[in-house]
Amino acid sequence: MNNLFLKRVGFSMVLGMASLQALAASSDDFVDAATEAGIAEVVTGKLALDKSKDPQIKTFAQQMVTDHTQANQKLGDIARKLDISVPDEAALTDKVKKMILEWRDESFDRSYVNNQVEAHEKAVELFRKEAASSDKAELKAFAGETLPKLEEHLKHAKELQAKHGQ
Repeated sequence: MNNLFLKRVGFSMVLGMASLQALAASSDDFVDAATEAGIAEVVTGKLALDKSKDPQIKTFAQQMVTDHTQANQKLGDIARKLDISVPDEAALTDKVKKMILEWRDESFDRSYVNNQVEAHEKAVELFRKEAASSDKAELKAFAGETLPKLEEHLKHAKELQAKHGQ
């Protein structure tokens, strides 16, 4: 296996952090998974703003930073209201940065868009489940309100993947 392959696998793991927790049934698990995925989106979006040379990818990355920052703030407010702990943002940010620190510029766009599709497929699944079955009205409403934006992100990521990825 080459080094690039290992870096891509690491990035997939970062953006897929929510996938294992998506199978869990509790609202606490939803908060953990959604927060981790949201932070990964912000960190990788900022990295894409810095590393990508493609204007469409930069526009998409800025949208990820903006939308996921807003969603993370709203989820954090709801979690605090419900007395649910939220994962430490600084620790998660450091974890994401360490996993993607050594990416090569020429493979960045492809890695980014491919993994955005995967990450958003998992996020859509996670939020659909929470919107349909949450035991907390506030989290159910948050998931239902956020889901259309995540579906829009997935559609846009797939369009970018068709042009830059695979």
